[in-house]
Amino acid sequence: MEQKVKSHEELEAYKNCRTFRVFVAENIISILLNQKEFSLADQLKRASRSITANIAEGYGRFHYKDNSKFCIIARGSLYESLEHCIIANDESLISKDLIIQLRQLFESAIKPLNGYISYLQRQANISK
Repeated sequence: MEQKVKSHEELEAYKNCRTFRVFVAENIISILLNQKEFSLADQLKRASRSITANIAEGYGRFHYKDNSKFCIIARGSLYESLEHCIIANDESLISKDLIIQLRQLFESAIKPLNGYISYLQRQANISK
């Protein structure tokens, strides 16, 4: 029996993306700001916040197809956030250890997000 999710906050995809976002904010953006890398910090902050914001917005649309579109945008923001962190690592702004931890969180976030997108797309096709 399928259990009804009452809030986007209950979704595994959201929870893992939120963990990713919080890690970025607490561990990477703060370093970039201390190093006066304001532009990169701002880009990373916007991209990482966009991940969970789009999952929430999609969930609030109540239509599988709309929800799927927003989750695809969230997935793009997740990859964008990773890329900004790769840039920070390439420019020796953050440590190799941080990027390794971030990649683990990325993997923990992308898998359920992809699964949720697949689910939404299947449901959209069924409800046609």
